[in-house]
Order: sequence, then structure tokens, then C-alpha cells
Amino acid sequence: MNESKPLKVVISGPVGAGKTTFVQSLSEIPVVNTDETASEDIGKATTTVALDFGMLTLDGIPIHLFGTPGQDRFDFMWEILCEGALGLMLLVAGDRPQDFPHARRILEFITSRIAVPFLLGVTRQDLPRVWEPEDVAEYFDLAPEQVIGINATSSTSSLLATVRLLELVEAYDPFYAENLQGHYDFGGTVIKSVKKT
Repeated sequence: MNESKPLKVVISGPVGAGKTTFVQSLSEIPVVNTDETASEDIGKATTTVALDFGMLTLDGIPIHLFGTPGQDRFDFMWEILCEGALGLMLLVAGDRPQDFPHARRILEFITSRIAVPFLLGVTRQDLPRVWEPEDVAEYFDLAPEQVIGINATSSTSSLLATVRLLELVEAYDPFYAENLQGHYDFGGTVIKSVKKT
């Protein structure tokens, strides 16, 4: 049996949006992270300073998950990590609308440098009083299908968002999807096996 070439998905967004949690929810391997003690008040004790790395397998296709740092001072990592990415999952905390402008800057920074299809995930949908995906789509001036609600602590919710991103990739780049024909059924959204350790 031929081994499939891994797909690369990048998860980005402001500090505290749920990037590390998203990668941890999906990864079949122990997540490699570069969390360090925060040197400034960012609302939490530690922060990612380089990347998070995890791996997921969908229908025999390995997917490498790369989480970016959220602080602007690490913006050079956004571009480095997005190089060669199949898709971008931009996360924003639904209960922190004050972070939306920063999320927009991250999205514009990345997409102005690298043509990559993206899905905006509105996290913390399990909490009361969060922005709905439709309202966030309006704020970002995106089509409603390009924004999804996520509970990053749930592997099921995170997995559904990843499948949705892969469906957007197919619509964005049919040639690439054609090369994956027989490896992954984007339209069927049938996930035969998701191995968790």
C-alpha cells in the first residue's frame, strides 16, 4: 500500500483563541509545543513562542497540524508555518470581540503573503454569551460558509471543522483535490477511522 504524503494545515489566531487546545483535541501523537512563561500580561500564564505540532489521520491520509503563536512579535512564524499549507484554520474566541481586529490583522498578514484557503473558527461555542458564527462572518465580511462555530476542547467539534476546511480546499483548488481523488472523499465527509492515543 502506498503511503500518502502528509497534508499540512495551519491553525492561527490571537492569544487565547484555542489554537493549542484545538491541536491537542485532534492529535494522535503527543503534541509538540513551545509554550513558555508569558513575559507580558496576555491573560494567561504561558504562551506559544514558535509552534504547536500534532498529527491526525483521516481515511489513511496523514494531516500535520501546525499551531502558530498569537502575538504580533512572532509574526515571522505565521509566514514560515503557512508556507506549503493546504489550508488555514483561523481561530477567534467568540466571547472576546476585542480580539476580532487582531484576528483580522493576522488573517490579512497571512493571506496577503500566501494564497491559502481558510476557515474562520469561532471558539468557545460551549459557553454562554458568545458571538454566533453568522455575526462573526458579518464582522469579517466573509460568506457564512467560511465561518464555523467550534468547541476546541471537543475532538468531535474540532474534527468537523477540519473536514469543513478540507471541503473548502476542494472548492478553492480543484486541481489539488483531483490529485487526492481516491485518497479522501471530500464531498462524502465519511471518516472511516480517526485514531486517538
